[in-house]
Amino acid sequence: MGDFNRAVMLDCIRRSEGGLSRGALGRLTGLSAQTVSNICRKLLDQGVVREAEKEITGPGKPRTILRLNPGAVLAVGVHLDPAVITFVIIDLAGGVVAHSRRYTPDAADPARTIAEMSQEIERLIRDSGVDRTRITGLGVASPGPIDPVHGTVIDPPNLSGWHRVPLRSALAEKTGLHTIVDKDVTAVAVAEHWFGGASGAGSFVFFYLGTGLGAGLVLDGEIVRGRSHNAGEIGHIVTDPNGALCACGLRGCLAVTCTPASLVAEAEALGLKLTGPAASDVPTSSVNAAHDIDVKFSALCQLSDSGDPAAEEVLERSAVRVANAVSMITNLLDVDRVVFGGPYWSRLRERYLRRIPPLLDGLTAARSIHRVGVVGTGVGEDVGAIGAACLVLDHTLAPRAASLLLAPRAASLLLAE
Repeated sequence: MGDFNRAVMLDCIRRSEGGLSRGALGRLTGLSAQTVSNICRKLLDQGVVREAEKEITGPGKPRTILRLNPGAVLAVGVHLDPAVITFVIIDLAGGVVAHSRRYTPDAADPARTIAEMSQEIERLIRDSGVDRTRITGLGVASPGPIDPVHGTVIDPPNLSGWHRVPLRSALAEKTGLHTIVDKDVTAVAVAEHWFGGASGAGSFVFFYLGTGLGAGLVLDGEIVRGRSHNAGEIGHIVTDPNGALCACGLRGCLAVTCTPASLVAEAEALGLKLTGPAASDVPTSSVNAAHDIDVKFSALCQLSDSGDPAAEEVLERSAVRVANAVSMITNLLDVDRVVFGGPYWSRLRERYLRRIPPLLDGLTAARSIHRVGVVGTGVGEDVGAIGAACLVLDHTLAPRAASLLLAPRAASLLLAE
């Protein structure tokens, strides 16, 4: 109970814009003045919060404002995408202390990828100059499916060769950091909830646009992970019954109509030549299929931006299909908004924010009661890596009601007594 109350108070301070007094913390949490005082003293001793200015609100003793000390706790985040791996170190306020990005090595060689990930993590920590003892852990956002119990990655569609790869234990052993592995779509939802501001409040769907597509879910402020921590698999939602044949046996699934690879294939079938200067930025020693798609997709977006009618047609169809898929999710869950983000979002932002809101509005069952907002991520381009680091902060610092429940055996022993 003590740990839960501490987490609740720290969460209140973290979410407040200007800090809170002890009295305000008592009113917000319902805790007694003595409990609030004891917890505040512990947080101050640990350096997680600090006393700021005095606040005078009327007669009596001025109130001391408590604010978060962002640099007291740091977390490392890694976003593994088949095309690019992003690394960050963040503080408690979501500030990025250090950042780097590397092309993903051969996707069929997980051992090489893990080795390069661990080397880059060590380099990032070393070059940042941060005190390693302040780093509370390492979070990794990975394509799913994952096994949360063993921390393994199990046959992601876009990472061939990753069959039950023990990513968590491998990185923990190589870096010496407490490591958490979760799905990329879950990580981006956690990031938006922690640091997205208004876009991360209440209930929302985070529509993730990476090498693959997925949906992170937050309902009434709670992250939805599902029974096996693999919620958010939306690739087989059918958005075009006359579309390409999917591996699942259906036609027109998101996986074969709206992913960057499928849009590139559609554009090339129309005769578009998708090449560009970005190709020279990819080291020839590490080129894989995902890199090639990344380069071609950028070329497709550039052609569309320059007014090429065929390129515009491809991206226009993708917006309609995505709106159809999103409407199925939002009608099912009755959320406040859809948040778009991920590695490919910046290239689609203007078109999708222009086209999808009116399309979604026409498909929303409850539109006469409330509109479903459509926004881009408030966290930024590195939402996946920041979300990975947030997994650590969320696990370490966020209040969890489940922590108040007794384990089954402990409960039975207590009842027996």
